[in-house]
Amino acid sequence: MSAPLAPGGTSVTALAVYDAAAPDGLAGGSPHLHTVATEAYLVTAGTGELHTIDADGWRSTLLEPGATVWFSPGVIHRAVNTGGLEVRVVMSHAGLPEAGDAVLTFPDEVLADADRYAAAASLPGPDVSREDRLAAALHRRDLAVAGYRELLIDGPHGPQVEAERLQRLRERAAALVRPRVDAWRELSAATVDRVARETAARLSALARGDAAVLGDAHVAVAAHSQDYGMCGVLMRESTAPGGDR
Repeated sequence: MSAPLAPGGTSVTALAVYDAAAPDGLAGGSPHLHTVATEAYLVTAGTGELHTIDADGWRSTLLEPGATVWFSPGVIHRAVNTGGLEVRVVMSHAGLPEAGDAVLTFPDEVLADADRYAAAASLPGPDVSREDRLAAALHRRDLAVAGYRELLIDGPHGPQVEAERLQRLRERAAALVRPRVDAWRELSAATVDRVARETAARLSALARGDAAVLGDAHVAVAAHSQDYGMCGVLMRESTAPGGDR
C-alpha cells in the first residue's frame, strides 16, 4: 500500500526565518527562485516582509500572522524577518526543491560555473556542529544577497530591476537545472501526476456507483526532521501511512 500524499502532492515545512542581518542590514533568508515548484507562505507568528521580483518588477508584501501569499516558478523571493517571523511553507511537487529546483541569486560569475555554483550552494554535512552549519548557511545567504542586490537600482519610488541582469540570471538558472529535468519528470509523476491519476480513477468509480473506492482510505501523519534551509531553520514534514515511519 502506497502512502497517501499530502493534498495535491504538496509538501509542508515549518520555517523559522533567520534573524541574523545580511550585509545590507536586513535580517532574513537567501534570495532565490524556483524553476518548477509553486510556493506558498502561511504566516503563523511574528512579522516580516516578502521581497519579490516578478514580471511586474520589485515589490514588498507584508507578512503578519494569518497572511497567506503564494508565487509561481521564476519569482525571485527573499523573506525578511522584522520580528520572530515563522511560516508554514507549502510547496508543489514534493521533493523537487530538495532536488535542486531552487536556484540561489549568487553573483553572475558563480551562476555561470556549475561546479562553482554547487560548491557555493552546498552546506556541511550532519557531522559538523550546528554552529558551523548555521555559519555556513548565513555565508551562503550573504552571497545570494550580494547577487540579488546586483539586480536592483534605486529608483524614485523604490528599487527598480535591471532587466538585462535579470534575464541573464534566468538564463543561468535554466542552464543549471537542465541536466536534472529528466529525473524531475519522475518526481513530478510521483507527486502531482499521481494525485491527478488517483482523482481521475476515483471520479470514474463514483460515476459507476462503485462505493468500494471509499473503503481504500488511510491516514498519514507528519514525521519531522530539522535542517538549515535557504530562508531559515526548517522543520520538514513528510507523511507516512498510519503514523509509522
